Amino acid sequence: MAFDINTLDLDRIARREAARHRGSRLKLVAAIAFSLLWIVPFYFLAITIFKSSTEYSLNPPLSLPQGIAPFLDNVAQAWALGNMGQSMMNSAFYGSVGAALAVFFAAMAAFAIARLDIPFKNGWFMLIFAGTVFPFQMYLIPLFFGYQKLSLLNTHLGMLLFYTAICIPFPTLVLRNFMSGLSREMDEAARMDGASEFTVFFRIVLPNTLGPMTAVFLLQFTWIWNDMLFSTVLGNRLETRSIMNALLVFQGSYSSSGPNVVLTAALLASIPSILLFLLLRKHFMQGLQVNQS
Repeated sequence: MAFDINTLDLDRIARREAARHRGSRLKLVAAIAFSLLWIVPFYFLAITIFKSSTEYSLNPPLSLPQGIAPFLDNVAQAWALGNMGQSMMNSAFYGSVGAALAVFFAAMAAFAIARLDIPFKNGWFMLIFAGTVFPFQMYLIPLFFGYQKLSLLNTHLGMLLFYTAICIPFPTLVLRNFMSGLSREMDEAARMDGASEFTVFFRIVLPNTLGPMTAVFLLQFTWIWNDMLFSTVLGNRLETRSIMNALLVFQGSYSSSGPNVVLTAALLASIPSILLFLLLRKHFMQGLQVNQS
């Protein structure tokens, strides 16, 4: 009888192991299938930018290109027809200056909320962060008519003011949490030596917050660079048009150029944000690690 029980137990264990292995194989197959589906758009982009318009129209979309020579011609067409130089300069201005100002103002707000004895700290924080509670689409109509009355529509100043204001809440949240964890002994020692609150902020707190500030700056720059909704409504003229808005106009106006030129323009538009991330990746990862600790 004992032999029969042991045999049954071994059979159950064997069936359980076989079922687990089958489940693992199914998960592996599903992961490979989803990975291939995720890679297909990148493969389509990689091969299309090396095709001429004639080659693309005469061959299947996923066929390999005959050479790499058409790439430079696609770049020239996309750059000239899409006015990408002006649009990239506009987006770089909005992203760099707007994100930098937003992070700086957020650092000042976080310092006041986290390290100063001001009344209604949580109320001030909720007031700053309340702008992210509602969908951004709700701001479009009031912003449009308000900018129209103030003559800020289709101006660089108007775009910069908007991007600075809308990018303040999230950095305030991140920097407030980080500054709350810093030792207050440094602040008290500086105040005892006669330092003002601005001195404490600029010389003690701010240098110790550069990691998280770099991380949120990169995130806000990327958001501004990729924004198309507000740039289409608030800055649709040629001289104020952002790069994403320029891509939208280019796709509609020069769709006859072919997907090869349009995708080349999209690739060119993504290069600056990728380069900035590669340049600041060390500080970005350090900032994330500090925020997690």
